[in-house]
Amino acid sequence: MPIYEFYCHRCNTIFNFFTSTINTDKVPRCPRCKRVKLKRQMSIFSSPKGGGDEEGDLPFRDMDESRMEQAMNMLMGEAEKLDENDPKAQVSLMRKLADATGLKFGPGMEDALRRIEAGEDPDQVGEEMENLDEDELFVPKDKGGIALKQPKPKVDDKLYYLD
Repeated sequence: MPIYEFYCHRCNTIFNFFTSTINTDKVPRCPRCKRVKLKRQMSIFSSPKGGGDEEGDLPFRDMDESRMEQAMNMLMGEAEKLDENDPKAQVSLMRKLADATGLKFGPGMEDALRRIEAGEDPDQVGEEMENLDEDELFVPKDKGGIALKQPKPKVDDKLYYLD
């Protein structure tokens, strides 16, 4: 008798659903929101390394999934044509991805991108960026950027029935 875990992005909560049969297709609605279709989660005991994600492991977890999917499709198409030896083309692709996803670069990242566009050695620029804080790389949500971190999901203790 399997128990499936489902995640609600709106509530940031994991719900457990019991079923009397193996049911790999059924996706319930959130017991709290009633409208949001949940997303199946890998249960903690079966996930690699034995557990949930550490804070920051999924930096874009709350980004709009459809927007991210469109951006990734665009990125794949552009990447196929990309000259790997052209740092300026790589920066251009990063800027297109940022525009498509709503990601805003912080001052440190903007400076690095401008330097590469001006012809500086990307490896040297990258080494200098290693010590930058996250706020230097990306604009936080409270300052007009996208949310880069989301609190660890709550786990609802109730066991729901999956029809």
